[in-house]
Parts: sequence; C-alpha cells; structure tokens
Amino acid sequence: MNAEQFLGHLDELFQKNELDKVEPYLLEKLNNAKEEEDYPAYIVIGNEIIGFYRSTSMFKKAFDIAEDVLLLMEELQLETSEHFATTLLNTATAYRAAGELETAYKYYLQAMQIYESLLPNDDYRFAGLYNNMSILLEQMDENQKALELCDKALFIIRKLENSESEQATTLTNLALLYFKTDRTKEAADALEEALGLFEEAGSGENTDAHYSAALAGVGEAYYRMGDYANALLSYEKSLREVKKHFGENQSYGVLCENCAAVCECLKDKEKAEYYRKKAEEIYKNISLSK
Repeated sequence: MNAEQFLGHLDELFQKNELDKVEPYLLEKLNNAKEEEDYPAYIVIGNEIIGFYRSTSMFKKAFDIAEDVLLLMEELQLETSEHFATTLLNTATAYRAAGELETAYKYYLQAMQIYESLLPNDDYRFAGLYNNMSILLEQMDENQKALELCDKALFIIRKLENSESEQATTLTNLALLYFKTDRTKEAADALEEALGLFEEAGSGENTDAHYSAALAGVGEAYYRMGDYANALLSYEKSLREVKKHFGENQSYGVLCENCAAVCECLKDKEKAEYYRKKAEEIYKNISLSK
C-alpha cells in the first residue's frame, strides 16, 4: 500500500465532507491489506478506522477493530513497540468517548509505559498522550492530576514548529481546568492566548478537525465566566465544525445540550427547546445504530 496516497485520498474525502464514502473506502483498503497479508498497512488502516468510528460515535465497531488490530500486533510480537502504544492510545480514546473511563485509563497507562521505555520525555507523541489523559482525568474529577498532564503537554507542544492550533487547543483545556480549580485569572489568561493563536492559525473552510473541540472548550469557558452570549456563539460555531467533519455524532448531541443550557440562561425558551429536542433525536439515532 502506498501510505501517502491512502492518507491523501482519505484527507480529501474529509475536506470535501464526503463522510458517506469514508467507511466504504477504509473497509475496502483494510480488506485489500488482509488479502495481501500486508500487515503494516492493515495496522495503519485499522488505526484510521478506530478514529473514524470514534468520531462518528460507532463505538462498538471501534472496539471490534481495536481488538482485532491489537491481537494482530501481539501475534507479530509488536506489543512493546511504539506502534502498539499508539494503537493503545487510539483505543483508549475510543473508550473515553464512549464513557467507559476506567477501561480507557487502563489503555492509556499501558501506552504510557511503552512510550516511557522507548521515547525521550519531550517527544511530541507524549503531548497527545498527556492531553488525552488530562481530558479523561478531568472527567473522573481528578483535576489536579489533569492539570499536571495538561501543563506537560503544553510544554512539549510549545517547542514544535507550526503548532498554533495544538497550543490553542491545549490552552483551552488548561483554561477549563483552571476554572474548575478556582484559578480564574490564570484561566482568563490561557483563554485569551488560545483565542489569539486560533486567529493566527486561521479558521476558514479547511479547518482542522480539532478546531471544533477547542471551540467547544472556549464556549464552556465563557459559560463559566457568565458570558452567555459569547458562550452560545462559540458552541454554535463548534456545532457547525462537528457537523462538517463528523456529522451529527455524540459530540454534536452534547453540544446541543450545552446550547440548550445557555439559551435557558439567555431566557430564550424556544431556542432552548429546539436544542433539547435535537439532542434527544441524535442520542436516539446513535442508540439505534449500536
């Protein structure tokens, strides 16, 4: 398999918002790799599928592919490799998105142990791991541990070239943790820097898929500050980005709930009811697809 061509075509499908073509394309390439016994390609494609199913809230399918790829890598005696650790990280993030936090934490720790045995402690791959673990720990109300990992991630990312979007996303996560630990001034400073970096990176039609998550974080930060008008603007921008990249997935439903809560604060009952019904519709569709 030509990895550059494979990833290039996949990126093209996402940029054109042709989401209905992504799963057939990925499964076709996966089957081709299996038939040709091209195991490196199978692992690369499998990881892309895990991410796609996670982002579209098809969690059972994500878990099945993850188990398949991890078993293959164990059979190939790759269970101490960085590629195995990366697959563990992707698997953990799928479980985290599905709300299975303890399982996700187990996989993250396993990935961390492998990375620590192979990579220098300022390797860029640690930044992704720390960011993901920080989000998980925040969901588990381990806010101080989450802050420490988020700080570590930011320290690594600041050293990377052309990392404005990644810095902004991490700063937004950091701001939310500062709010949760009553460090309001630090939260406001982090948020101000994050917004400046997003403006520097640009946000036209070809936005990064992570931009939606950062916008959602900015919305929550504004909400915690009591600036409900800007909170709604940020959440609604995030809704558009999520729909553009992933369709109306679970994250879209959560954002609709957030919009409903903000609309209640703004005394806009009609709009709040619209967003509540939209969230219910999305969750129903997701439950039917499992």
